[in-house]
Amino acid sequence: MGAGHSHNHGAAHSSADAGGHSHAPKDFGRAFAIGVVLNTAFVVIEVTYGLISGSMALVADAGHNLSDVLSLLLAWGASILARRPPSQRFTYGLKSSTILAAMANAGLLLVALGAILFETVHRFYDPAPVQGMTMVVVAGIGIAINTGTALLFMRGRKHDLNIRGAFLHMAADALVSVGVVIAGVGILVTGALWIDPLTSLIIVLVIAWGTWGLLKDSVKMGLLGVPEGVDEAAVRGYLASLDGVTAVHDLHIWPMSTTETALTAHLVMPQGHPGDAFLRKIAHGLNHDFRISHSTVQVETAPERPGCAG
Repeated sequence: MGAGHSHNHGAAHSSADAGGHSHAPKDFGRAFAIGVVLNTAFVVIEVTYGLISGSMALVADAGHNLSDVLSLLLAWGASILARRPPSQRFTYGLKSSTILAAMANAGLLLVALGAILFETVHRFYDPAPVQGMTMVVVAGIGIAINTGTALLFMRGRKHDLNIRGAFLHMAADALVSVGVVIAGVGILVTGALWIDPLTSLIIVLVIAWGTWGLLKDSVKMGLLGVPEGVDEAAVRGYLASLDGVTAVHDLHIWPMSTTETALTAHLVMPQGHPGDAFLRKIAHGLNHDFRISHSTVQVETAPERPGCAG
């Protein structure tokens, strides 16, 4: 019986990982800092002018932007914790903090949604005067700020779900601000006050849709589900197709963080252990083809006995 382990982060990694992909979180500290400062300033502006103008759509958007500031702070903190080295107590380090941050962000968004929805429903029954031009100007500023912040995270969105979440939040905010501008123009043209709470309700629905996806994905990762983009059947097929392998069992695939995936598997090879080069080949294949950067493989010469714990 033999076992092999490989991963592709840090200074010392095996030759099997040469040419593979590194999924360690990149440093987006500057992008987070700029995003937090810009969006905090905009929240203050939006709340102030939302209350002055009587626009619930602006207040709703400000509530969403405030939750995004908290989300950026959580994602920023998690990205820092994820880079800390392993310790005796946390042998994987604190990589999974990025998953906890995603779950916390979903919770914050749900709280914000409840408060905004309550006030929006009230405005339908008791419409208040709204200054359409103020809505247009302030939301226009929001389009510029949110678009600029989204661009800061664009280069990292494809390989880090934590960064992708920040990018999508900011991009969605830009689109929501576009909606507020349209509502302001509609009020200026028609004078219909119901346009404001209707726009606010649409904003709530858009945020709720994104929040549901974030909550679902973060809970799935928290429960150690196979990460999105990894096909368990394809991984099993790859391992089973290796020369000398007659069976694969105890296959487990789980997220270590929002960027790194781990795997353990038992391979039945009646002809005996094929050597370390074989294990390095497996590690390279899993990393290159399936983006699984941490793999531990155990080689067995006898078939799995019925009743073995999986």
